[in-house]
Amino acid sequence: MDESINFFVGLDAHKDSIAVAVCEAGREPSRFVGTLGPDVQGVLKALRKYGPARHVSVVYEAGPTGYGLHRELSRRGYQCEVIAPSLIPRRAGERIKTDRRDCARLAELSRAGELRAIWVPDEAHEAMRNLWRAREDAVNMRLKVRQQLKAFLLRQDRRYTGKTSWTKMHQRWIADQRFGHPADQIALTEYQLAVQAAQERVQRMTVALQQAVQGWRFEPVVAALRALRGIDIVSAIGLVCEIGDINRFATARQLMGYLGLVPSEHSSGNSVRRGSITKTGNAHARRLLTEAAWNYRFPARVSNELRDRSKALPPGIRTHAWKAQVRLCGRFAQLSGRGVQANKVCVAVARELAGFIWAISKQVENAPAAQ
Repeated sequence: MDESINFFVGLDAHKDSIAVAVCEAGREPSRFVGTLGPDVQGVLKALRKYGPARHVSVVYEAGPTGYGLHRELSRRGYQCEVIAPSLIPRRAGERIKTDRRDCARLAELSRAGELRAIWVPDEAHEAMRNLWRAREDAVNMRLKVRQQLKAFLLRQDRRYTGKTSWTKMHQRWIADQRFGHPADQIALTEYQLAVQAAQERVQRMTVALQQAVQGWRFEPVVAALRALRGIDIVSAIGLVCEIGDINRFATARQLMGYLGLVPSEHSSGNSVRRGSITKTGNAHARRLLTEAAWNYRFPARVSNELRDRSKALPPGIRTHAWKAQVRLCGRFAQLSGRGVQANKVCVAVARELAGFIWAISKQVENAPAAQ
């Protein structure tokens, strides 16, 4: 515990209110201050009575209200931390949960040093992440409207016999469909327009994402990750946006744990029991890694596309990426040859891929310091 801190403040922040509790350094229980409005100025006014900002520690749970409160309090000199809700200690048998109890519990746990703060991105990083997630929402919407169109055609007993959907041939087939009732024809046209609008939206946001990464602090890391097989410009940006500053992970295993790619375990005494992966942490990055891992089911080779997008990178990065490909392709083949289920093989490869991403990102981030 920081001995310069005299007051520990817990906030339970919601859309329309912020509950406040405080406890002093020592062993006295916390006391409830009151419920304030959602504006930061009200919180600052309540905190002034506890003296200089450097002697006050403030914590609140990560949630839908974002990081605006954290940034404003930090600018004013307060030691403010955003806490991971899943890692807050819970009392066994506790059955009553209120805002008043929540903020009091946060204040007391903060004083005891039992809370784990999350990494808070700066405004530029959060803006990039917002844009990337907005594109993900657009991709999901495109998938939804495409499924709606295919379901409509299936209800009308129209079945496409081609191998791949949404190719030019498939879309021509859809455009050639004719129905006896005018209402069905209108419905088809509306579904087609919805699919077209969704596709154009994804394309616009992809271009915007590629433009936004230019000049970004992590642009060199994005470029380096593209040397890895299965990671294109969009997925590279997504991984960097979701993982954040790689230097907060001292080892590759820490990154794997953060991504929820390590096995769960319930061991006691001489009994060691490991189960499925924990799936904790960032689900967006975990999904990107598992999708990329499927690309390693084929033998290692450098395609023309991969060669073109990595030719401007330093030789050390290209060498590291090739070592990753040889290792991961071999690992995929080895586990598959042993009869391991394909999904489990993919997760195992994704876990090792996270280690190579950590190493390459570290190499890029620490390059200026090495010079």
